[in-house]
Amino acid sequence: MSNLAQNLANGISLGSLYALIAIGYTLVYGILRLINFAHGDLFMIGAYVMLYGLTLTNLPWVIVVIGGAFLLGGLGVILEKLAYSPLRSSARITVLISAIGASFLLQNLGLLIFGGRPKAFPIPVFLDRVVRIGGVSINLVSIFIPIITIALVFILQYLVNHTKTGMAMRAMSRDFEAVSLMGIDVNRVVSFTFFIGSFLAAVGGFMWSVKYPSLLPVMGTLPGMKCFIAAVIGGIGNIYGAVLGGLMLGLLEIMIIGIFPTLTGYRDAFAFILLIVILLFKPTGLFGKRIAEKV
Repeated sequence: MSNLAQNLANGISLGSLYALIAIGYTLVYGILRLINFAHGDLFMIGAYVMLYGLTLTNLPWVIVVIGGAFLLGGLGVILEKLAYSPLRSSARITVLISAIGASFLLQNLGLLIFGGRPKAFPIPVFLDRVVRIGGVSINLVSIFIPIITIALVFILQYLVNHTKTGMAMRAMSRDFEAVSLMGIDVNRVVSFTFFIGSFLAAVGGFMWSVKYPSLLPVMGTLPGMKCFIAAVIGGIGNIYGAVLGGLMLGLLEIMIIGIFPTLTGYRDAFAFILLIVILLFKPTGLFGKRIAEKV
């Protein structure tokens, strides 16, 4: 029973990380029908920004994380202006190629600037503590991650449902062209969407680095793919779907290797198997709706 509780705690923690990063994919796709393949690389850059913020300054970690997240939000806006905005009226395949190119660009910039050797992330002391609940030993960061994820999801839901910008985001997800004809500044709304998605990716990068404190310029590739899968599982374009997809994926990974330890080397394959199953039986995801695509 204690092993089951331990695996559940680890799965919820990992799933919360997937969920937080998956929201960035689902926000952008919900409005622009664009898969931002550079999202995982923004997550990587956010982790490095916070690494240097913590090691080169004497600022409290809270200020470093918030400041780094705002900085990455700005980088996300710049990425949208340079790589996506000029191609908004182009064919979808053109924008997709641009997204893949932006991902490779950020990865190689990371290799050039940060180097190819792993760097150790300085874990805040209080997050490195282990607490015992019954017969289960839980690292404090595993408790901290779901709490932060839930808090950020509630804040995001408030922004989407109770602010004018959020209303514009919801309207644009229904009919982008009609909203642009109603006098709404669609460029501002799109930039805000990229800012929020990149902000969440940066926070996810910090929490990932605390949980797995070894940084590499390619560290965003596999988690980015898994978070995209989580968004597809939940129904890409749906915030709650992204959260549920992330939790499902995290629990699946941890529970399977907990029950079958010999499959540990194949844990990454489970995400792709689940993706194939979902696409076969529920192509729109658990909460997704079928939308007619324009050629």
